[in-house]
Amino acid sequence: MTSKNDTLPDPTRQLTALRQRIDNIDAALIYMLAERFRCTADVGALKASSHLPACDPAREKKQLVRLHALAQDAGLDIDFTKKFFAFLVGEVIANHKAIAAQFQDTPQNPVLNKE
Repeated sequence: MTSKNDTLPDPTRQLTALRQRIDNIDAALIYMLAERFRCTADVGALKASSHLPACDPAREKKQLVRLHALAQDAGLDIDFTKKFFAFLVGEVIANHKAIAAQFQDTPQNPVLNKE
């Protein structure tokens, strides 16, 4: 006769497996964010070299609508999505302003003039 404990999965093994999945997702997020910031640095350099403003409210509004729909489709909390996007945009704008300040000091763009 089997006991009730024999039919239940070991919670320690389950926790380990779930945490490994989380760790893998965290790693993917870090690499994706790094790539995103490399792309936005290129955007910032292009904006600076073209004397465009660091922020683009019309683009941000479109992105927020798009991300709202994606979050809804994915079952992700909409308020969290808005907060996360606002944080990202704030960091990107700060980076764009820093890039623009560097452009004022140097005539060439180190990001766009890669060899």
